[in-house]
Amino acid sequence: MPTAELPLVTIIALCYNHARFLPQALDSILSQSYPHLEVLLVDDASTDESAVILQQYAAAHPTWRLLLLAENVGNCRAFNQAFRQSAGEFVIDFATDDVLLPHRVEHQVAAFRQAGPQCGMVYSDAELINEQGQLVRRHFRRTAQGLEPRPASGWVFADVLARYFISTPTMTMRRATLEQLGGYDETLAYEDFDFWVRASRHWQFYFQDEVTTQKRLHPQSMSRKGYRPHDPYLNSTIKVCRKALAMCRDEAERAALAVRVRWELRQAVRWRNHPEARELYRLLQKLGHLQPLDKLLGLWVRMR
Repeated sequence: MPTAELPLVTIIALCYNHARFLPQALDSILSQSYPHLEVLLVDDASTDESAVILQQYAAAHPTWRLLLLAENVGNCRAFNQAFRQSAGEFVIDFATDDVLLPHRVEHQVAAFRQAGPQCGMVYSDAELINEQGQLVRRHFRRTAQGLEPRPASGWVFADVLARYFISTPTMTMRRATLEQLGGYDETLAYEDFDFWVRASRHWQFYFQDEVTTQKRLHPQSMSRKGYRPHDPYLNSTIKVCRKALAMCRDEAERAALAVRVRWELRQAVRWRNHPEARELYRLLQKLGHLQPLDKLLGLWVRMR
C-alpha cells in the first residue's frame, strides 16, 4: 500500500531528564518499519542535557516537531499540548526512557485492522530492561496456566477496574478515543489508569501477544514511586476510583472496583498514607463490599 494511503501514526515523545536514554529512544523511532509517521518531541523543562539532544535530532529530521516547554507541567498536560497539535489516526505516548522495537508501529496498525472500528486501544507484551539496557524479564510471565497477569481483550471495563495487566508503554490509542475523552485528565498526576477506565467504558481493547517495546526500569521512573510513603500518585488513583464508581452499571462492576479499592487501601495502610487510607475506606463503604479485615483497617486508620 502506498505510504499516503496508510493511516498516519503520531508518536508523541515525552522527555523529562532522559538525556542518558534519549539517543537510543529516538533512534528507535527512526528504526520503525512503518513509513507514515508524525513525530512530536516534547521536553517538559528538563534540567539535564535533554533539550540539547532533542534540538539536535529535530535539526537532523526537519519533519519532526519540537516543543520545549518553559516550565514543568507534568505528563498529562505535556501530552495534551502535543496531542492538540497532532493529526494521526493512531497515537503513541512514548516516554523517552523506553525503546520501540522496529515493527512496533507496523504490527499495531495491523492489530487495529484485525480488531475492528470499536477498538480504542491496542497493547502488547514488553521487555523490562535495566538502566544498562539488559533484559530483566517480560511484563507477562509464561506459566503452565497461561500468561500472568492474565491479559484481556474486548469489553474490559470490569477487568481494568479490578486488576493491573496492561503494560502502559506498549499502548497505541485511536485518536477518536482520545478526542472523545478530551485527552488526558490534567488534574491527575498520571494518566494510564484514568485512560483505561474512561476509554474501556465505550471502546474495546485488544491484546497483541508479542513484544513490541522495551520498558526501562530505573529509580526515577514513575513505576518506582508508587506504593511508598507519601505516594505522589495515590490521590489521583482515588479520583479515578470515584469516577469509576459513577460509571459502574451493575453489581459485578461495583464488585470489580471494590477489589481495586481494597488493594489500594491495604497499600495505603502499609505505607502509612493515613489520610488517603481513610478516603479509600469511605469509598469501599459506598461500594458496599466491606470485608472483616477492611473494617479492622478502617478502625485503625480512623485512630491515626
